[in-house]
Amino acid sequence: MPDVMPTLLITDIATTADAEAFRLLNEAWITRFFTLEDEDRKLLGDPVGQIVEPGGAAFVARLGDTVIGCIGIVPVAPGVVELVKMAVSPDHQGHGTGRQLIAVALERARTLGARRVVLESNARLASAVHLYEAFGFRHLGHDEVAPSPFVRADVHMALDLD
Repeated sequence: MPDVMPTLLITDIATTADAEAFRLLNEAWITRFFTLEDEDRKLLGDPVGQIVEPGGAAFVARLGDTVIGCIGIVPVAPGVVELVKMAVSPDHQGHGTGRQLIAVALERARTLGARRVVLESNARLASAVHLYEAFGFRHLGHDEVAPSPFVRADVHMALDLD
């Protein structure tokens, strides 16, 4: 009988192990391309306190018992949430996990009453930027961009929810 592949399951962060996986996945990609910044340490050190408790949500994607991806949404203004800290383990990239994480995050944003979702990224992360574009995120003009706590943030995007 052939092995059955585990189904991808996306859930809210529920345990300290989930929070640790959220931190480790993000630290791995950030340090591969950039330098870990103070704002990263703040969010990743306490995703529940920094993302969930202010009214947002943080999710992990699992295959079996292994967390392979994560994403968060955090309120930044009335009716506006920011998509933050999306990461997928390199071994699992290219299989639709990021797409599913974004879909879950956008659905929760709607449930929370958000009218707009914003995000920051970096042009070096072309596959992520293309994925955001595929969801309908548009690039913001310089006059629309709020100051960022991240030195690496050179891509600013927004999606208006209907």
